[in-house]
Amino acid sequence: MYKTAVYLTALLGVFASCTHQSKEPTETVVSETIENPTNAVLLSSDIIWEKLNPARGDESPQAGTIWGDRHAEVPTGFLAKFVNGFSSPPHIHNATYRAVVIKGNIHNDDPTAANMWMKPGSFWTQPKGESHITSAKGEENIALVEIDKGPYLVHGIEEAFDNGERPINIDASNVVWLNGEKTNWIAENSKAEISFLWDANGSKGLFVKLPEGYDSTIKTDGTELHAVVIQGDLNYTLPQNKETKILDAGSSFSATSKAVHTVSATGNDVVLYIRTNGNIKID
Repeated sequence: MYKTAVYLTALLGVFASCTHQSKEPTETVVSETIENPTNAVLLSSDIIWEKLNPARGDESPQAGTIWGDRHAEVPTGFLAKFVNGFSSPPHIHNATYRAVVIKGNIHNDDPTAANMWMKPGSFWTQPKGESHITSAKGEENIALVEIDKGPYLVHGIEEAFDNGERPINIDASNVVWLNGEKTNWIAENSKAEISFLWDANGSKGLFVKLPEGYDSTIKTDGTELHAVVIQGDLNYTLPQNKETKILDAGSSFSATSKAVHTVSATGNDVVLYIRTNGNIKID
């Protein structure tokens, strides 16, 4: 049950964070100048929306792809948008997904469970094959959803099965944050914080928090880097032309090689969700 998972979140967060705390990053000290940088930005205003589940017609949530292709056998990240009062029928998915609430309030649990509304900055997982419902309340309800391998499909509960995975719900208030004194992924004098969420099959997912008004560089060395703004407004300077873009919630930046990401939290604290197959160093 999801409620059981909620009670374990603090312990899970501490365990995950302590595991990474002693793991020295390798090849993360990247030169400030990168030849042929692959840095790219996708603004939330440029996302193309379509029906997430066309079979439901006008009652379907909307989906906007950030990376990959949820119809193909590739890792994919997309935004899911729900109208106020949305509630799905009980259903299953053929692929396990992870999700982060960006706007509004979202409930995801067993069909008979009481509503447990997750606010922006909350993280949850939905194992494939497990019957569940998803509900939303608020003027605007958006979540980031990611899968390791598609296609992303919806099936009836008559096809439900137990694949051995168990769900995790981490409310935003239960996220365990580490600073430069607790993890070597952050420079000791940095004001940034980090929270490790998952690590599997050579990739990992984490939150990064930058305080209001803070300028930072995020150095990465993987061949896959996707960062999505969960909260706040972020100034991002592209190294190719020194142009600065304003990224609001739902916007993202990426790279397919070693990169230096020059960022600044322009308003309130900024929270990023990052998926990468490499290491990170935050100044």
